[in-house]
This record gives sequence, structure tokens and C-alpha cells, in this order.
Amino acid sequence: MNCLSPSLLASDFSILGEQVKMLDEAGAQYVHIDVMDGSFVPSISFGLPVIKSIRKCTDRIFDVHLMIDEPVRYIDEFVDAGADLITVHAEACKHLDRTLHAIKDRGVLAGVALNPATPLSVLDYILPECDMVLLMSVNPGFGGQKYIPYTTQKIRDLKKMMEEKHCQADIEVDGGVSLNNVQEVLDAGANIIVAGTAVFKGDIRENVESFLNIMEKIICSFARPLRLFVIEKFLMMREAKRYEYVDCDRWKY
Repeated sequence: MNCLSPSLLASDFSILGEQVKMLDEAGAQYVHIDVMDGSFVPSISFGLPVIKSIRKCTDRIFDVHLMIDEPVRYIDEFVDAGADLITVHAEACKHLDRTLHAIKDRGVLAGVALNPATPLSVLDYILPECDMVLLMSVNPGFGGQKYIPYTTQKIRDLKKMMEEKHCQADIEVDGGVSLNNVQEVLDAGANIIVAGTAVFKGDIRENVESFLNIMEKIICSFARPLRLFVIEKFLMMREAKRYEYVDCDRWKY
């Protein structure tokens, strides 16, 4: 299933809650939240109070991208704030395996992000533990950058790697994706698209619908609550009963 994950980094912070609701109404399945610490990347962005405050604005999947050093220190806090999916950078974790299991132990999905120049070989042993791999198609830290062309081949290579390892993880691409190149990204093998400026510049609803029209061949109906898709997918992929979603109020619908 192809999904759109609009990046709030490009939103109007003065009306953030309103714009989150617009994304929901327009049909975007995810909400991409970039958390930056000013150390791993140059910028500083959203913190825990912001995530917690907008959680009540939508029931869409909170796709929290931690661009911070040693994110394992804050997993509990981000889950408590409302994260449904937490992605950490391989480059920022001393112990990546430990960090992914810390995320899963809290009953949410775990992703690994790679910067543009980071080789896919980093994933050789950890890929089976990933629910999603995020490929950065710009150097992280700032919005509005141009898509790095070699990312397309990197997506193809990752897709092939996953097929060889019989891995069903999602492939998310973040950075410089627009209506002009999203088809190229999808054709290469990505199925979750992060778009910031391309969504928030101009008419948000119209932009979201334009993305979804391109992706609609594989997009499923929004009739069922989207968190149910996450639950079903997680249980199917993990086949483990140690993640008891039913005990967590956030998963009720």
C-alpha cells in the first residue's frame, strides 16, 4: 500500500493544529514529524509538548523521525506523546539493535533512516528487525531541498536487498519529493512518501489529493480506521504476541 506522509516541518506553525486537521480531512494517511536536536543535524525543531498537543487533532499515524543523537534515551517519552512509528538514524545510534528493540518493547513500529551517503550495507544484519527503512533523499536538517538523483538507484537496490532477504518492511523516502518526481520514486520501489513543501505550499487539500491521485492505484479505502492497518500489519509481520496493542488506549478505535 502506498501512503503519503506530509512533513510538518513545512507547515505554518502558527496554525499547526488546523493544518494537521486539513491533512486528515484531505486523506493523508500519515503525519511526518521531524524531531531535530541541533547536534545530529544543524536545526532544532519539534519537541515532545508539540507532538502531545497535536495528537488530539487527528487519528492519523504519527510518523516520528528522530534526527537526534542517541535517541534510545527518549523512546518512552515519544511513545507517551503519541508516536505510532519511530524512526531513528543508523548514524546516530551506538547500539542500533538495542534502540530498535526499545521501540518495539513499547508496542510501536520501528524504522531505520539512512543519510544519502550512508551505504545500504549498514542494514545487512538489522534489516529483519526493521518495520520500515527511511532513505533520505536530501541531507537532513532543512526543508525545501532538491531531491538527490542517485537516491532513485538506492531505492531500487534496497528493494532488491529486501526481496533477497524476504523482508516485507516499508520503504519511505524523505526529501525533495514533489508531484514531478513522485512517480519515479514509487516506480523505484518506495511505498511511503514524505512531502513537505510540495504539500504545504499553496492549497493543502488540493496538493494532498494530487499526490493521492498519482498513488491511488494501490491506496486502499479510508473507511476503516488507519491505526487498525498499523495493528494488523505489525501483528502479521512480527507474529509475536508480546506487543499487546489492546492494552494501550491509543490503539482503541
